[in-house]
Amino acid sequence: MTAEFFQQISTHGAAVNLSSRAKLRLTGADRVRYLNGQVTNDVRRVKTTETLYACVTDVKGRMAGDVLIHAQGDMLLLDAEADLRETLGMRLERYIVADDVELTDVTEEWQLWHVWGGASTPASIGAQEHPSHLLSSTRYGVAGLDLWLPAAAEAPTLDSRALLNAEDLETWRILQKVPRWPHELNAETFPPEAGLEGKAMDFAKGCYIGQEVLSRIKTTGKMPREMIAFESDGVVNVGDELWHEKLVGKITSVAKHPASGLTIGLAMIRQGTAADGLHVGSSTGPSLGRA
Repeated sequence: MTAEFFQQISTHGAAVNLSSRAKLRLTGADRVRYLNGQVTNDVRRVKTTETLYACVTDVKGRMAGDVLIHAQGDMLLLDAEADLRETLGMRLERYIVADDVELTDVTEEWQLWHVWGGASTPASIGAQEHPSHLLSSTRYGVAGLDLWLPAAAEAPTLDSRALLNAEDLETWRILQKVPRWPHELNAETFPPEAGLEGKAMDFAKGCYIGQEVLSRIKTTGKMPREMIAFESDGVVNVGDELWHEKLVGKITSVAKHPASGLTIGLAMIRQGTAADGLHVGSSTGPSLGRA
């Protein structure tokens, strides 16, 4: 991403085609009660006009995926990373026992677009021309809109917004310090480690898979790791070890800052590690600064 392109995005907004993301539909009279027992946020608050962000966790409180949920008529719709299409479906199916719930993969039936900045209204993106779901969403750290369109519909109008490719979107995500599956979010991660406690978790909603462990983390404030953002004027790569006298974590995402030229990124490190004194590769390696 160039500095000029970054300025354009910051000023006029951007759009991204997320149609490859996994999309699941839940129907049946027990759909809300059932899903509320599977995710970290309160599905009873789900709306037709905005997305609800939540994590799916295992019995030990570690992540099996993250989803955005919305309601439409007599169904709930979820979207998740494309890599989770099979495993997330299997994880959710496992706990449908005597519930009046049907889970259907509808990935190929819908386009999914996200836009932010500019005049983000239904008319400005052509959302009134086709049957669609238009939802307020902050999936990339700033207020925006999700647009679900039938697969056969024409693409939305972008106006002055730039259409981001995967590499540019990844840079924007890292700039916004948004964790992503499987980089920061994976089967080793407790949601609070990635800073998702305030965004994706509701501690008053009642029981769900993994709730006991996550409530204990909330009570004690103790967890193995925490996500940090960093910047460096040296060469840093995903997977590089981070040291603070001893090994304390590793780098999970990297990009080049389009304005400063510095390497920026996200990392998972041992909770409570001092802000200063991080080094890459060894205790005497290049220093790293928190952003």
